[in-house]
Amino acid sequence: MTTPRPEYPRPHFDRSHSWLTLNGAWDFRADPAERYSADAPDGYDRAITVPFAWETPASGIAEHWLQTAWYRRTFTVPADWAGQRVVLHFGAVHHAATVWVNGTEVTHHEGGYTPFAADVTDALGDGEQLLTVRVHAPADKRDIAHGKQRSMPRDDYDGVCFTPSSGIWQSVWLEARPATHLAALRLRPNDDLTGITVEAVVHGPAADRAELRLRVRDEDTAVTATVDPDGRLHTELPLPAPRLWSPEDPHLYHVDAELTSADGTDRVAAYTGLRTVTVDGESLYLNGRRLFVRGVLDQGYWPGTGITAPDDTALRRDLELAAEAGYNLVRKHLKLEDPRFAHHADTLGMLLWAEPASPGRFSPASTAAFAEQIEPMVERDGNSPAIVIWGLYNEEWGLDWDIPGDPAKQRATADAYDRLKALDATRPVVDNSGWTHVKTDLLDWHYYDESAASWATTVADLLSGERDDFPVKLGPDFVVHKKLAVPGQPLRGLPNLNSEYGGGFTGLDRAWHLRWQTQELRRHDRLAGYVYTELYDIEHESAGLLDFGRGTKDLAGVDPAHANAPTTLVLDVTPVAPGRDLLTSDRDLTVDVHVSHHGTDPVAGTLHTTWTPVYARTPDEPGDAVPGGRAEAKPYVLGAAVTVPATLPDGWVSGRLHLALVVDGTVAARTALDVDTLTDPYIGDDPQARPSA
Repeated sequence: MTTPRPEYPRPHFDRSHSWLTLNGAWDFRADPAERYSADAPDGYDRAITVPFAWETPASGIAEHWLQTAWYRRTFTVPADWAGQRVVLHFGAVHHAATVWVNGTEVTHHEGGYTPFAADVTDALGDGEQLLTVRVHAPADKRDIAHGKQRSMPRDDYDGVCFTPSSGIWQSVWLEARPATHLAALRLRPNDDLTGITVEAVVHGPAADRAELRLRVRDEDTAVTATVDPDGRLHTELPLPAPRLWSPEDPHLYHVDAELTSADGTDRVAAYTGLRTVTVDGESLYLNGRRLFVRGVLDQGYWPGTGITAPDDTALRRDLELAAEAGYNLVRKHLKLEDPRFAHHADTLGMLLWAEPASPGRFSPASTAAFAEQIEPMVERDGNSPAIVIWGLYNEEWGLDWDIPGDPAKQRATADAYDRLKALDATRPVVDNSGWTHVKTDLLDWHYYDESAASWATTVADLLSGERDDFPVKLGPDFVVHKKLAVPGQPLRGLPNLNSEYGGGFTGLDRAWHLRWQTQELRRHDRLAGYVYTELYDIEHESAGLLDFGRGTKDLAGVDPAHANAPTTLVLDVTPVAPGRDLLTSDRDLTVDVHVSHHGTDPVAGTLHTTWTPVYARTPDEPGDAVPGGRAEAKPYVLGAAVTVPATLPDGWVSGRLHLALVVDGTVAARTALDVDTLTDPYIGDDPQARPSA
């Protein structure tokens, strides 16, 4: 069979010159009664394909609510690894894994999203080696980090959770290295973006006498230094002509490290990009230029393969799809994704918001399980220039939805923030995304509303300071008002982001909300960005702009890239309903139009209009120029209103008015307005007002 996921799994700490994949077919035995032992040879009656969770069709097992199972396979160590230490790596196993080689237990690990490894050299024999793994994935996941995997008993948020993904779900591989070896190679841009700050960690019996040579590939930059007695080395690699990493130019610097000691030579490759992400007042800056986050939520599930991407191309394709929809950031939601996802973002120039998986309730065990993910997350992915925001908790999941009422939960949230900032102070951190903040660098909020009118009013009030809470619907008849922050956490002077929003139950509805809700966010100059929910559907959840297979949906002619463009048009209209944004009794109408522009220089152009039937896609050409319709805007300042007249074509009772800003012959911004002259007393924001079918 073709080896699944054959690519090298760890691009930010690369020993691919000396590795062997163990992905593919393994023996498998289910153990629901937990009666087997490691040395028992019976019961292996099926084959499983690694690295796909045993619930998935791709694994060949597709068994649900199995809590304990065993994996087994053989391997042979390459002959040219003689004299080296052989290390067994697991990208991620959900949830608790115990590993034996030739009957010797070599490691035990708990935590379904974090990598682990074991030096198995002393357990090896001659010839073929036997590798055995026992995995326990509890049905009751509430006290462990599990993110969006469904638990039994259920979590409070079970309705937005999906099929569990148990067992080995990321790659398994072997590497060879000397006894004294590089354990970490942390690369960060220096403060003035003229070089790379390096922190190396060396383990092994000859660590305090080892010598490390660092070379920036394709650059005339190299440093050689002796490792400190504590096994660490701090140095800087200057760059004579530094080239910054940005979405427009995702330039990467590759660093080759060669460690020489009495135990031999260890070689590792790593990379980073020169960039800064900083907070100054209510704005975010990337490399000193203001950054407006145009983000989309990505939960990292695929049909048939669960939380494992079917192939490396699928990881990259999701980022490309986000870019095609006009987004500049992807928020990977409640999941430490395969590290190759960040690698592809690095090469493509897509910004990332990264965060760990959450537990389901608040307890000492769940708090510890959540916190234990933070250091591995930063250690594994911290070199990535694409990651510009670290997240922690989400909507008080794992905190029993009650930060304001419990000082212990507030302490747990603040402690997680402090732990992460101590590991990495170079990126902003969000403590509890979307709901009540305790200690945070960004003030984000999650606001969903099916009413265009109340959506616009609430957003305006939050950003103006008229209110410091917002409604959250937790059940059909259960609405709470979530405070933005506990006392002591400032409500002003930090960047504001609406980091989850969207509405509608059909593609048409969702496209309508995307268009109008996004334009309202662009109305407010104080806002630092948004994250739309979400890029694609998952199982029963149909909130995506794409279907679960990443196919197109009926968006009623709306192109998300127009709503998410750096330059957009904002209309002074409170829309009524999909297909009927504006109801009028007259064929002649006017609409006030503003320009929102997030470029580096002012923009000015002429407004053009074209009519098509309602739901028709945007025409390629902008149509006829509107007399006197010149509009302009300064960067990050909403332009003044320009009144645009329009007349429905003869004989039309409804139509879609397409508006475009044309700058030097090129369309810089587009939007549309659906106009209807046939008034309907039941069309409005309250669906309960309509008669039942």
